[in-house]
Amino acid sequence: MTDTARARKLADRIKVVVAETLQRRVKDPRLGYVTITDTRVTGDLREATVFYTVYGDDLERQATAAALESAKGVLRSEVGKQTGVRFTPTLTFVADALPDNAKNIDDLLDKARLSDAAVRTAAAGATYAGDADPYRTPGEAEDGDE
Repeated sequence: MTDTARARKLADRIKVVVAETLQRRVKDPRLGYVTITDTRVTGDLREATVFYTVYGDDLERQATAAALESAKGVLRSEVGKQTGVRFTPTLTFVADALPDNAKNIDDLLDKARLSDAAVRTAAAGATYAGDADPYRTPGEAEDGDE
């Protein structure tokens, strides 16, 4: 087993190398506006999962996924040259669900704001159902004590 700190450092280095290589060496016209968001390396340093996002619609996302798969060999060889590890990890590209999750959270927050506004308007003209102070104070007689 390797140290998790070493795997984390290697993942950070792979993220930088892949991003720079995509920017400088890969000239595929299918490649859209790609952002490498995260990289995770297994404990044995044999496999690396690269998470990415693409700006655009579904067609551009599919084209970028195909371009990344075709450039996988170039990217892996560049990672091997620049990291200097004994075994170059295999690269797997996964579309990051972060933008979709963020949009979902924004929608839920908007619903919560609308709900809070509705409660606030309903509470503006509301009165207490019973007395304003429902708690007994010392010295008060109860109805059954007389």
